[in-house]
Amino acid sequence: MNTKTQAQKEQLLADLRKTRDDILKEMKALSAKKRDMVFPGIWSVKDLMAHLAGWDYTNLDAVGSVLAGKLPAFYKYRDRDWQTYNAMLVAKYKRDSFRELLSLIKSSQKELIDFLQPLPPESFGRDFGVRYRGYKVTIRRLLEADIKDGRVHFQQIKDFFKEKK
Repeated sequence: MNTKTQAQKEQLLADLRKTRDDILKEMKALSAKKRDMVFPGIWSVKDLMAHLAGWDYTNLDAVGSVLAGKLPAFYKYRDRDWQTYNAMLVAKYKRDSFRELLSLIKSSQKELIDFLQPLPPESFGRDFGVRYRGYKVTIRRLLEADIKDGRVHFQQIKDFFKEKK
């Protein structure tokens, strides 16, 4: 096993966890009223939680597809900012209770990481021949996109609710 690829894998998984932990810390600090408030765009914090849980399950499926050399199913919903797919995820995973959503978002990420943890580090950057419009789809790229999206949402929450204090 290459220690560099192992370190890269561990860093990627650590970044997934940290990004989610940062988001959850911000969400937990909000009042119940603020958790239902729509902030930039069309989502409330609860909608965002459903979105994040949905992408955990999407990525779980997507990693399996990439490992099998197949394009992940979610690509058939590609549109501007994944609006259609994100709306489907929010509709599917949203719960009325913040506590239920908190449990869901923790378990969805745990399932994803538990699936990723035993994979060989080399598989994260490996080219399994999966392409979308010429773009090489790898496990690493899927996870990096998830981390980037999580960081954007974290900053949105911080910025918006900082002004509402």
